Amino acid sequence: MILSSGRLQAQLDQWVAPLYLIAGDEPLQQMEAADAVRNAVRARGFTGREVLHAGKGFDWGELGAAAGMRSLFAERRLIELRLPGGKPGDAGARALRAWAENPPEDCVLLIVSGKLEPSARRSKWFQALEKGGVVVQVWPLKPAELPVWIEKRLRARGVQATPEAVALLAERVEGNLLAAAQEIEKLHLLYGERRLHPEAIAAAVGDSARFTIYELVDSALAAEAARSVRILQGLQEEGVEAVLVLWALSREIRQLQGMAVELAGGVPLEQLLHRHRVWEQRKPLIREGLRRHPVRRWQQLLRRAARIDRVIKGAEEGNPWDELLQLILSMAGQPLFAGRRMRGR
Repeated sequence: MILSSGRLQAQLDQWVAPLYLIAGDEPLQQMEAADAVRNAVRARGFTGREVLHAGKGFDWGELGAAAGMRSLFAERRLIELRLPGGKPGDAGARALRAWAENPPEDCVLLIVSGKLEPSARRSKWFQALEKGGVVVQVWPLKPAELPVWIEKRLRARGVQATPEAVALLAERVEGNLLAAAQEIEKLHLLYGERRLHPEAIAAAVGDSARFTIYELVDSALAAEAARSVRILQGLQEEGVEAVLVLWALSREIRQLQGMAVELAGGVPLEQLLHRHRVWEQRKPLIREGLRRHPVRRWQQLLRRAARIDRVIKGAEEGNPWDELLQLILSMAGQPLFAGRRMRGR
């Protein structure tokens, strides 16, 4: 079965499955989901623990050997398999299927994996794990989900906060749940059960927001102009190269320009999304982007991206970050902020 991380504890309270796969690239949620499995297994008498690291050159025979090994004290054990790349290869796929189809009675297998690509989620080994145990896919929280997550976590620590205080805290820790959890613990220590207002958040919490170039692309497509500017500034301050930001934006613009041409030619939108293998989570963004800009506008954005490439290479004058700012605002369909400049390097 496949569960969200929020439903995992309810399942563990009822019974323990023979195996668990926790996959994703959000560290805090993955760590807490794995801890929940460890605690539940230990509470049910699985006191032994063995950790295997399935990195490059890993001998998958070790997994089978761990299953067949009997503890000197007849302990029931948790076998924890670290799969950072999310790709077990042919030998690993066979080993995982074999375990899922015939799990040992005295072991529980916990697989902690990196983010799984769509091809991995369609594989036979993944389907075997889903059928034989519990799969938890951990996704980064969307911006709209973060305030709800923060408020729930504050309440769990006995801390109350006004909606404005929650919103400010969400802004300062966006994209970094580890920082969010740490700040909530700090707020609990500083203020106890007092009701928090924005002034308290501003005084106690630094700006720990962390962003990726992909979040910038999605934010621009969603017409979130102010957030797009903040993400772009954050990427610049983190030392991300302008050429990488341009690469991500250009790739998205090029794809949308091609889709817009097909759409104008009469190809149904849903057929387009399927043909271009757009993930379900991104379909609303792509629909919105195609609705906002016609073919001509996407072509203009592509020409602007080409100019930014020349600016980065020194073939034309200009500040790459100023040019990127104009590009994302244009993608978002918002008027350009006259005179607004990025902080220079």
